[in-house]
Amino acid sequence: MRDFSSDHRWLSLNTATVRKQGDLVAIVGACAKHGIRAIDPWRDQVAAVGLDRAARAVRDAGLELSGYCRGGMFTSDASRRGEVRDDNRRCVDEAKALGAPCIVLVVGGLPQYSRPGSEASKDIAAARGQVEEALADMLDYARQAKLPLAIEPLHPAYAADRACVNTTKQALDICDRLDPGRTGMLGVALDVYHIWWDPELMGQIARAGRDRLLAFHVCDWLVPTRDILNDRGMMGDGVIDIRSVRAAVEAQGFAGYSEIEIFSNDWWGRSMDEVLSTCITRHRTVV
Repeated sequence: MRDFSSDHRWLSLNTATVRKQGDLVAIVGACAKHGIRAIDPWRDQVAAVGLDRAARAVRDAGLELSGYCRGGMFTSDASRRGEVRDDNRRCVDEAKALGAPCIVLVVGGLPQYSRPGSEASKDIAAARGQVEEALADMLDYARQAKLPLAIEPLHPAYAADRACVNTTKQALDICDRLDPGRTGMLGVALDVYHIWWDPELMGQIARAGRDRLLAFHVCDWLVPTRDILNDRGMMGDGVIDIRSVRAAVEAQGFAGYSEIEIFSNDWWGRSMDEVLSTCITRHRTVV
């Protein structure tokens, strides 16, 4: 396993971590100031400053991207299928313009939550089938752009409203069906917040292998958790054995960024400099 104790070369910041402290251009500037070399921007943050301006800011700061958040939200009623397809194709175009190495996919839950206004459903099996169908279409488009797609399995607490793919096994099963040749165009983004609890995790990481492991995200699980969406912990403040998971993914040959992604009302209330300084310290001592 790589030694992160002496520098933060392999730290990437998911820009949601400081989304309340400044716009994307300000975040890019702060990362450059702190010697953080990579980011994973969110589409709404890119849209807020404009795609061209975002791409220029990243380029001028000399930053890399570890991914682009987020594509997906594939589930909808029939009247919105075209909207889903077009939105995800735009996501591919944006990611390509920004130089992202992959798109992180949050696949969607029940259609009324993934695409508001869709007819309500309780059929999660149908939702999972729709995810696979729409993902196959997006994959065809992404192949033309040579832009890999990374399915992010989310904790089961999000199955209804954000993602009905909830384990690494589910995500890899989809990969095997849609990309049986393991071309490198379809894989997984593993976030310790969502997967740490899974008794099958280590075996599934080994199953994924290097060609399916496209992104690795870190934060921590607090006990108690006061808000299931916006109370993630800074690494070291919770119960996740982060290093054991990183050791497992690196044992498969993953050599990319450890991307810090923290949705937290607590950390959003602190200065950007404090958050980034703490991320660097914890990356060196905990991750």
